[in-house]
Amino acid sequence: MRISTTLPMTQAGVPDIAMARRLEGLGYDSIGMADFIVGDGTPSFDAMLVLAAAATVTDRIGLEFGVLSLPLRPTAWIAAQIQTLQHLSGNRVTLGVGIGGFPGSPFWRAVGAPLQGRGRRADEALQALPGLIRGEATKLGEEEVTLGPAAPVPPILIGGNSEAAMRRAVRHGDGWVPSLISPAALGEKVIRLREIAHELGRPVPSIAVGGHAILVDNAAAIESFTRVLVDVHGMAPEEAKAVPVTGSPAQVAERLHAYSEAGADMVGLSLDGGDWTRQAEALAEARAQLSHVRAAEADNP
Repeated sequence: MRISTTLPMTQAGVPDIAMARRLEGLGYDSIGMADFIVGDGTPSFDAMLVLAAAATVTDRIGLEFGVLSLPLRPTAWIAAQIQTLQHLSGNRVTLGVGIGGFPGSPFWRAVGAPLQGRGRRADEALQALPGLIRGEATKLGEEEVTLGPAAPVPPILIGGNSEAAMRRAVRHGDGWVPSLISPAALGEKVIRLREIAHELGRPVPSIAVGGHAILVDNAAAIESFTRVLVDVHGMAPEEAKAVPVTGSPAQVAERLHAYSEAGADMVGLSLDGGDWTRQAEALAEARAQLSHVRAAEADNP
């Protein structure tokens, strides 16, 4: 089971790039960065720049977009940035992409991003990005574009819990990234993902789950998070309670095992509730304990 998490904020309220080295030392597989610029004053940072900064202070850890909103940016611009980041980082990028969660927000309107046809635009981008990153002549509208120097195409993961996202992952991606989902709900989705892959005659994509963890004693943070899931995301209260990852490293190891059993091979968790360093250490310890959980299950089938 591979794990990733996001960087904490400094006291000044900006991503603490130095903590990228800490995650690398703890054995994390990647640093995740979301793409949540809304434009209403909500604090947010450009994912491409943050991961580029993290690349300069690390040597091995992966750099993962979780996920980049394709309709927000011209496809050629995305390809040029990913190509550059691959060269700067030594090919450590994982390109998670989606259709975007804030259409109609001030930022979307300001950059002229489309409110309709986001899925079609994402599909067109996904068809063009590999060739552009590889330095191949690629048709974009009326223009033929060739970017250089060529770079390896990073793994492309498609975000979203919908059937449309699953179909997009099967057609265009190396992996599928559902988020805010319990292991039980994931297991049901994976059955459908495999059916879609069979229907389209394509391989079943890998699965990376995105979520949130609160690994400190902070009942108020857990309650606040689950309330957002109910009030904003429309989840049923019982479903919402099953989403946040909580508890001791041993309990988290059991949760990671449950995700693995449901079909996931990676889990990326934002650490909420304070004391980021302690939580980052606890999640790394939980991953280390995962082998003990599997051994116990094997002894007690």
